[in-house]
Amino acid sequence: MTKLAEWMLGLILVGGVWVTLTFDLVGVALPRACWEVVWPFPVYLLVAFGCYSLATVGYRVATFNDCEEAARQLQAQIHEAKADLKRRGLRF
Repeated sequence: MTKLAEWMLGLILVGGVWVTLTFDLVGVALPRACWEVVWPFPVYLLVAFGCYSLATVGYRVATFNDCEEAARQLQAQIHEAKADLKRRGLRF
């Protein structure tokens, strides 16, 4: 099962439970205090997902690996290209 399918299945299940509880489709009478938590639950999930996404991006940026060997190779290629262009008469 792909990650997309897993997320969609989870969203469908949570959404189905939310719709069932919010619109009282099975006859389960929730107390007022519980209903006040269930009603804005999608907003809570959206905020939690945003916090998780921001934390994940921040962590990945903070632990980004430097590729020093690739950087040296790229610098060597740049110097080689500049030398070739100077040899051909280009000034910069």
